[in-house]
Amino acid sequence: MKLIVGLGNPGRKYEQSWHNIGFLVLDQIAKGKSDEFLKFKKSPKFQAEINEGLNPQEKIILAKPQTFMNKSGLAVKALVKFYKIEPANLWLFHDDIDLPLGKIRISKDASAAGHKGVQSVIDELGYQNFIRFRLGIQKNTPLEIPTEDYVLQKIDKDAKVVIEEVMEKILSAMEVALIQGIAEAMNEFN
Repeated sequence: MKLIVGLGNPGRKYEQSWHNIGFLVLDQIAKGKSDEFLKFKKSPKFQAEINEGLNPQEKIILAKPQTFMNKSGLAVKALVKFYKIEPANLWLFHDDIDLPLGKIRISKDASAAGHKGVQSVIDELGYQNFIRFRLGIQKNTPLEIPTEDYVLQKIDKDAKVVIEEVMEKILSAMEVALIQGIAEAMNEFN
């Protein structure tokens, strides 16, 4: 069983913002695999929206924490504990301001590198040896506003084109990881 978590913030205010890239990826996974997944349902027990599916290999749980980014670890910990998820079967999808826009980086056992949502997950679980799919959101121009303001901005029209293109790549990376393993996905997509 895999627990695939997309990090983001709940509510309309944050939809289509940089920090909600993780939610957008999970929406694409569910949409692209509509034969395997139904609709996301609110789960107060887990403080998350959940979507359970089955692929030929195993059961997959998609989760979008509804705790706000900096408290994502609360929802992830509840899910990991309930479903008895091993670290290698916890996959986190999130934005990364340190990667160029559209770049993907798959990593395992990496520090939070300043990402407060990832740090919350590490703090709550007490370990960091889970899988991370990081999506670059850094533009070519220097930031003129603080990072914490930038990540909450709506994704602009030009960047949306790049994000839509990278969604195909991230879904392919996930497929390779599911079928051939994380090491193969890292070799092919990093």
